[in-house]
Amino acid sequence: MIAYFFITCSKQKEALPFYNSPDFTPIFEKPKKDSHTINSFVFTNQKNEDFGSKDLIGKIHVANFIFTSCTNICPIMTTNMTKVEGEFANDKDVELVSFTVTPWIDNPELLKRYKKDFTLNSNNWTFLTGDKNKIYKLARESYFAEEEIGFTKDSSDFLHTEHFLLIDKKMHIRGIYNGTLKLEMSQIIKDIQTLKELG
Repeated sequence: MIAYFFITCSKQKEALPFYNSPDFTPIFEKPKKDSHTINSFVFTNQKNEDFGSKDLIGKIHVANFIFTSCTNICPIMTTNMTKVEGEFANDKDVELVSFTVTPWIDNPELLKRYKKDFTLNSNNWTFLTGDKNKIYKLARESYFAEEEIGFTKDSSDFLHTEHFLLIDKKMHIRGIYNGTLKLEMSQIIKDIQTLKELG
């Protein structure tokens, strides 16, 4: 019984928190019916096909927001994401999703070329484009993606953030990471493995 108690406690300590608000206050209780989840969406992927939230339910996914003409943090973020890609290449339970924040420039053809040139080109990394307002609304209201945590800008303001968001199979936010730091990729990989073990 004592051994079981310590094993149970250690598992509870290792469990990942849930995040229900833009300030990313961690919650270590099981989500309630009204707990935050990623809203449904459909955009266009690099293959010029529809791809949306229905393709992510039942999968763990990591989301980030980039644009192909970015010369600042985006190349670093993409390079770092390939660390995660390499660990879970073609894993059917894990999806990487990169939304463009300049969809008026980044059409499917450009995203396809970007993926080919700068990733390992695995099947489970999807690049998405679509309506700017819908992408920005999803980013800010669902993924809480913003440069400054807890601060939500007007939807018309340009979205530029280094954050990677980890989402579980039921579309709950379970982690936030600085995508410009290599060390953070090790933590994402570890946290994905934890979610996979939890089922």
